[in-house]
Amino acid sequence: MTELFQGDLIRIAGFKSLFMVVSRNSFIRATGLFHVCPLLQGVPEGALHIAVTGRQKTSGTVICEQIKLIDPQVRDCTRIDSLPHDMIMNISDALQGMLEYD
Repeated sequence: MTELFQGDLIRIAGFKSLFMVVSRNSFIRATGLFHVCPLLQGVPEGALHIAVTGRQKTSGTVICEQIKLIDPQVRDCTRIDSLPHDMIMNISDALQGMLEYD
């Protein structure tokens, strides 16, 4: 199994769209699991829909409100690309804002 990291853009067996790994690396190491958000094409940008482009030019819009927990022991996952640090920070900020208390 390929080791995956926060900011990786991955393909998950059984799904058409790509996904972004959004979990912190320490969470992934501690649990062996990770959270992902779908990366879709043709979706307009918004507060929780953030356009990204990977280092290998993979692009799309991360849909932050559709977060999912993945067990890579059950789902076959393949890294396609990875995001630069500034884009990872934008997604993390959106997720944190979505979960903060009032």
